[in-house]
Amino acid sequence: MAEHLFHLKADWPGWRNDVGTIDVGNLKTEVSIPPEMDGPGVGTNPDEMLLGAAATCYIITLAAMMERSKLEKVSLTMESVGVVDVTNGIITYKKILHKPHIVLLSDATEKDASLARKLAEKAETSCMISRAIRGNVDVELEVKILIE
Repeated sequence: MAEHLFHLKADWPGWRNDVGTIDVGNLKTEVSIPPEMDGPGVGTNPDEMLLGAAATCYIITLAAMMERSKLEKVSLTMESVGVVDVTNGIITYKKILHKPHIVLLSDATEKDASLARKLAEKAETSCMISRAIRGNVDVELEVKILIE
C-alpha cells in the first residue's frame, strides 16, 4: 500500500472576518470568508476550494479514463457549481454540479459518444474527492457530448 502525504500550513492572525493564508504545495493564497457569508471576500475560501478539488479531481479522472480507452477528443472542458445552503444559521455544502463538455473528433461514432457518456459517469464515482465527500455532498452531472 502506498500513501501520499500532503502538508498544509495555515496562518490566521485575526478573528472571523480577518484574512489568513494557506501554503500547500504549489497553492499559496490568502483565505477569508466569502462576501455571500458576510466576510471580506479576500483570496479564496473553503467553499471554492472544495469545489475546485472536486472539479479538478473529476476532470483529471475523466481525461485519464478517456486516454486509457483510447477515446480521442478535440476538447474536454467543464463548468462546476457548488451549492451551499444556510438554514437557521446552519451552513451545509449541499451539492456540486459538474457540467463536462466533451467534443469528439469528426469521425467519432455513436458508439464513441456512448463510451464518452459512460466514462463521464464512471469518473464521478471513481474520483478520490467524490468518494471522500459521498454521503455528505451530492454530486450531479450534466454531460454534454458533441461530435466535431
